[in-house]
Amino acid sequence: MPATLSPAARPAPRIALIHALSHSVEPINAFMAEQWPEATRMNLLDDSLSADLARSGRGLDAAMHKRFADLADYALGSGAEAILFTCSAFGPCIEAVAQRYPHIPVLKPNQAMIADAEAGQAAGPVGLIATFGPTLASMPPEFPARVALRCALAEGALDALNRGDVDLHDELIADSARRLIDDGCATISLAQFSMARAHDACVRAAGAPVLTTVHSAVHELKRRLAQQAP
Repeated sequence: MPATLSPAARPAPRIALIHALSHSVEPINAFMAEQWPEATRMNLLDDSLSADLARSGRGLDAAMHKRFADLADYALGSGAEAILFTCSAFGPCIEAVAQRYPHIPVLKPNQAMIADAEAGQAAGPVGLIATFGPTLASMPPEFPARVALRCALAEGALDALNRGDVDLHDELIADSARRLIDDGCATISLAQFSMARAHDACVRAAGAPVLTTVHSAVHELKRRLAQQAP
């Protein structure tokens, strides 16, 4: 009979990180390297996904669903034990992948953060900030109806990040956070992985709890994989 591996001897989990924006790669990898160094990360980037969605006018059609299914198939074929998508505007495509692979954790980027926001929303409305417009179309319906939600697009922030002006990017997001707090919000949620770098600036500007998809998603993945461990 094979010996049972002790917790310390179990192989490190292999996590597939699937990105639609190049700016999402660094925040999640940096946080995982700090908080979950034993995990093996594989990064898949298709930075045409967001551009194609923004310009096509077809929304999340069958072709877009197939692209997500193909990415997931590749990740699973490469040995991934869990998949974390970091692209917030593609919720239905990711849900379809989760249904296709119910035996492993498949997380939408905002899934864990929404749960965290719901847990803390008793103090007042949740302010949701995005820098990519389609995110504010796809993400709010994912929040439970009982969560009072107020949305803001940090206009110009993504363009600033694209040209390397990270300070302006963070400043524009922090300005949105401040306005949402002034409008009565008690918690701020940053909708995209690429926005996690603005967390500290938002805390300083808003003086309120600030949730990020990066932090919430990693903690949730760790929890789910721990539950599956023999």
